[in-house]
Amino acid sequence: MTRTLLAAASAVALLALGACGDNAGAPGSQAPRAGIWAAGSSTVFPFSTRVAENFQRTSGGAAPRVESLGTGGGIQAFCQGVGPSTPDIANASRPMKKSEFELCQKNGVTDIVEIKIGFDGIVIATARSGNSFNFRLEDLYLGLAKEVPGAGGALVANPATTWQQVNPALPAQRIQVYGPPPTSGTRDAFLELGMAPGAKEIPSLAALAAADKDRFETLAHTVREDQLWIDSGENDNAIVQTLTRTPGSLGVFGFSFLEQNMDTVKAETIDGVAPSADTIADGSYPLARSLYIYVKKQHVGVTPGLEQFVMEFMSEAAAGRGGYLQDRGLVPLPEDQLVAQRAIAQALTVMTAPTK
Repeated sequence: MTRTLLAAASAVALLALGACGDNAGAPGSQAPRAGIWAAGSSTVFPFSTRVAENFQRTSGGAAPRVESLGTGGGIQAFCQGVGPSTPDIANASRPMKKSEFELCQKNGVTDIVEIKIGFDGIVIATARSGNSFNFRLEDLYLGLAKEVPGAGGALVANPATTWQQVNPALPAQRIQVYGPPPTSGTRDAFLELGMAPGAKEIPSLAALAAADKDRFETLAHTVREDQLWIDSGENDNAIVQTLTRTPGSLGVFGFSFLEQNMDTVKAETIDGVAPSADTIADGSYPLARSLYIYVKKQHVGVTPGLEQFVMEFMSEAAAGRGGYLQDRGLVPLPEDQLVAQRAIAQALTVMTAPTK
């Protein structure tokens, strides 16, 4: 028997084990799943959910289960093994790490397919009639973090009330930013791409990041609570409308909502780069990143519809320019990259080990 057949047989055996009543309650012993299970990044969650909705409607099968656990949590669950107690897909807003790949291998998840689905862009916007800003990354942290370094480097409650106090090159305008709540993937992306890198531009916090990663992440991922950052719900359109009604305010939301409201709002530049489909796709816009799904090939042919779900995700109607995922905020891959990633999905090409 070839190695491929052995791997397939092992996957079937592990899934079949879940149906054995004698092992009820043992790890991995639940009955085989009828539906697809995807877990991971909160940023990818709305895209995966949208694909799941369309797939369920057109296939008539069981509705896929999509969970928002964060990228790390989703990959950890994915890498626990092969069988119905583990996800078929890990959604990720960054590439899989070498340590995660090694965990997968250790637990028998030996055939992993890495598929880039598109890009994500987060914008900082104002009403079209408002002042213009060219933010540095550190301005985002110094203006919006709950605690910042004070005299002598000690952390203090953020004292800044205007952007000019943060950076003399910025307008003398009050800090008032409407943004997504903690449950939002857009909030996660803003913290990971804007606040944390901005904090690392400050020498004392860069040293803290090296010495105490957990403490640094807490600081970098905690926005101020004095009403200068205002949680505004999950509806990005509501933030857009607020900017037009509240002169001098700024908003944080997904790039797609900027495109839909260019007549009323404008995006500010970050380190001199304006957000656009091109600057997000080529990575020159600082608040941009690639998004991925990781597919457990050993579950293909065992979890009903898994291969079809993946192809729906990468279809022109979903991931292509003008597709329904672009309406949810996904920045599509350039056509040649989409074709290449779709070929990986179709052939279920197994990824090589990450180098870091």
